[in-house]
Amino acid sequence: MAQHILRGLSATNFLRNSKLCWKNSCWFSASATHVVDLRSDTLTTPTPKMREAMKNAVVGDDVYREDPTVNRLEEMAASILGKEAALLVPTCSMANTASILVHCDGRFNEIICGDQSHIHVYEVAAIAQFGGVQSRFVKNQPDGTMDINQIKEKIRPLDDEHQPWTRAICLENTHNRCGGKVLSLDYMQQVRNLSSQHNLIFHLDGARLFNAATALKVPPAEISQYCDSVSTAFSKGLCCPLGSVVAGSQDFIAMARRARKALGGGMRQAGVIAAPMIVALEEMMGRLEEDHRRARTIAEAVNYMGDNPVCKVTMSGVQTNIFLLELDGVVSPEQLSLRMKQVTAQEKKALGQVCTALMFPFSSRTVRIVTHNNITDSDVDLVSKKLQYVIEELSA
Repeated sequence: MAQHILRGLSATNFLRNSKLCWKNSCWFSASATHVVDLRSDTLTTPTPKMREAMKNAVVGDDVYREDPTVNRLEEMAASILGKEAALLVPTCSMANTASILVHCDGRFNEIICGDQSHIHVYEVAAIAQFGGVQSRFVKNQPDGTMDINQIKEKIRPLDDEHQPWTRAICLENTHNRCGGKVLSLDYMQQVRNLSSQHNLIFHLDGARLFNAATALKVPPAEISQYCDSVSTAFSKGLCCPLGSVVAGSQDFIAMARRARKALGGGMRQAGVIAAPMIVALEEMMGRLEEDHRRARTIAEAVNYMGDNPVCKVTMSGVQTNIFLLELDGVVSPEQLSLRMKQVTAQEKKALGQVCTALMFPFSSRTVRIVTHNNITDSDVDLVSKKLQYVIEELSA
């Protein structure tokens, strides 16, 4: 039955039938079907207050360190993250790369990171290309952690001239490819202890650090206190159009500034970037729990369907604004995602109010769902009902 329903459900057919169009920074349906975009929290758009802040930002030349808005942002970020200093960079990938270039400032260096980490998977081997730094990965557990004993086994001996030097351990919190999982404070402490025992640097890719802090119900600094350097992004759940920061000691930031320049990240009147980031620090962190609640609501709708042949959700793994639908092989992630985009006549008759839902085929067996500031409770209700309808339809 499922294959019959999905026959001909190609991307070309879907676009022809659903008439999706791109306008005003979002997808909309020419057939007036409401579109709910759950592919990523990078889809968030600046709030009106952010746009106003950008318009009115007092600026200067940040290369001369004369942009007062950038200076204020960096001071605020350093304080919130519990570090001596912070640095504005365009992206979190650049923040990670600059950090590792500073920590691995000689030759023959290697870092240890997770096999599913953003640094290892999604940053086009930047640390190797620009710094000659090798990655040695440890398998990520489903909860986003790496086994402490396995990390320890990957640390190279210092006296073997045939092997590179291990210089840093890198974690990701929350962990994207593991479905938005939060690393506990206890685990962070364990990695801190291990890195200190072996005189290693501990860098945290905290692109979604504020989501982790929200889930743990602690200030961000309680997480970043364990690491030597930390990056965090503002263009995801915090709704800024771009911008990230990296934070650490004064000496580290001085060198990170140089690495940023080498990577092409030195900017002039960057206050227009920093201004909405200040708004985010003042107003957006507190609302992240709404995104988490909405993700749980959608996950619960799937879980309510019980044991079905289409997909399931591990509820204990729904910790932040990201979770994964685990597929059982009846349909592929691409097929389920395409079906969620489609609205059939039968569906409209059964549900009344319907939507086109955009989701991300994440792996050969998973579809990722991400909630964010653009998603409302009404959207969540529409998507939840649609998911239940589609699961029942494909299970027949």
